[in-house]
Parts: sequence; C-alpha cells; structure tokens
Amino acid sequence: MWSQVLRNLTGTVAFVVAASMCTAAVPALDGSDVEGWLDGAVPYGLHVSDIAGAVVVVVKDHEVLLEKGYGYADIAKHTPMDPMQTGIGVGSVSKLFTWTAVMQLVQAGKLDLDRNINDYLDFKIPDAFGKPVTMRNLMTHTAGFEEMMKTYITSGEKPRDLGAYLRAVPAPERIFPPGQIPAYSNYGATLAGYIVERLSGEPFPAYIEHHVLEPLAMDRSTFEHPLPPALAASLAKFYRRASSPEPLPESANIQDPSDDPAGSLVSTADDISHFMLAI
Repeated sequence: MWSQVLRNLTGTVAFVVAASMCTAAVPALDGSDVEGWLDGAVPYGLHVSDIAGAVVVVVKDHEVLLEKGYGYADIAKHTPMDPMQTGIGVGSVSKLFTWTAVMQLVQAGKLDLDRNINDYLDFKIPDAFGKPVTMRNLMTHTAGFEEMMKTYITSGEKPRDLGAYLRAVPAPERIFPPGQIPAYSNYGATLAGYIVERLSGEPFPAYIEHHVLEPLAMDRSTFEHPLPPALAASLAKFYRRASSPEPLPESANIQDPSDDPAGSLVSTADDISHFMLAI
C-alpha cells in the first residue's frame, strides 16, 4: 500500500490510497473451507437464537460446494436435519418459482409483462392513480398494494381453489401509483400465480411440478397440499423455541394452499440446490 498526501487550495488534507497489484495466486474456495466456517457459525447461531435446526446448501462454479444439516428436525425423536431428506416450508422463496413460471409464459409468447393484468384475469383489479397494474409491477412489487398478512396463514375456512380465493378475498388497498414505489406484496405474487394457472390451463401446483420441478429433478419438492405422504413424513417440525420443544401445527408455518404462489412450496436443501444451479 502507498499513500500520498495532497492539499487543496483551502489547505484541507485529503488522502489518496491505491492498492498495489497482488500477484499471489488466490486460493480456491472449497467445501472444507465452507464447512469449517459453518461448523463454527451455525451451531453458535442456533444456540444463541434458540432454534432447533437448520440446513445449508452452497453452490459455486456450477456445482454443489457443500450441503449440511445442523440441529434437529424433530427434537423429541432426535431426528437430525438432513439436506437430502428434510422437508422445509421455504416461505417466500416460493415466489422465485412463480416468477420462473411467469417468464416461461413470456418466452412462449402467451404473456406480456407490460399489459394490463385485467386482460388475463376473470375479475377486475380497478385502476388507481390513473394507471393499470401490469405483470412487471407484480414481479417488482411496485403494483402499489397495501400488504396484508391475516389472509396468508391457514385457517381451514377459506376455499382452497386459487381463483375462488382471489374472488372471495377483497383486494388490498392501492396506496401507491403503479410502477413508482416498491412495496412488498404477497397478494401480487398470488395474482401472478393465478395468471399462470389461467394461461397454462393447469392448476398452479401442477404447472410448477410439470414445468419446473420435474425438469430439475426436484422430486422432494411440491406446492401440493396436503403433502404427499413421503414428504409429509420427513417434514421438519415447527418450534417457537428449541428450549420449549412442543411443536406447532404445520399450518402455523406453511401458508394456506389458496396462496400457493406466494409462499407454499415445501422443499429440501438438496432440491433447492438444483434450482440454484439452474438459475
């Protein structure tokens, strides 16, 4: 390193710092490096945060560098977290699969990102601020919808059909002009998934299975609910705290199947690595 002191006309001191070129070879990052770091960081994080378990997958240069489980999927049975087998509700990571489906339909010429979404729906989203909502707005969370969470957790009382759900639940308030202010919206992602369903002619979970999960050999992943028996049997238990190991019901942590596109995917760390590598 070298530095040169410069003075401007007012006498203020400024430092200009330049780094010399490093000629030494940069060590390659490998799985043992990552594992050593994670073996220190993750168990400590689980302990101080009172979390039962976690799985981690790291990809680099078109391959899986490391996948590993920490802690327990079932505390009472001492079932370890297994990156190959343990099913986890991945929450809003589900939206990446919805956007992938949307872009497949764009590629097929069936959907225009900048067209009024009402052209693809069987009900109407009223214009607000003199502008319609487009798919690009939904994908960038700039449709201007107010976020609402109370409709996104399973109650057992709502319709499970995506279209019936969207027609039954009032649309959120429009609080921003479309295309201007980023404001996270689960409702917007659910709308996008319903458009996928209508344009493809397949129920949303089936479309994702046939066009995303199966091509990527993600055979332990699904948007279907109830879960297939094999995945249900390996689903990680949900705990409020590891120190109070009475598990919560599955419905406390997996969104209602009516809201599939926004957050209902269940997957494993290994399956998610297939998606990461494809992307």
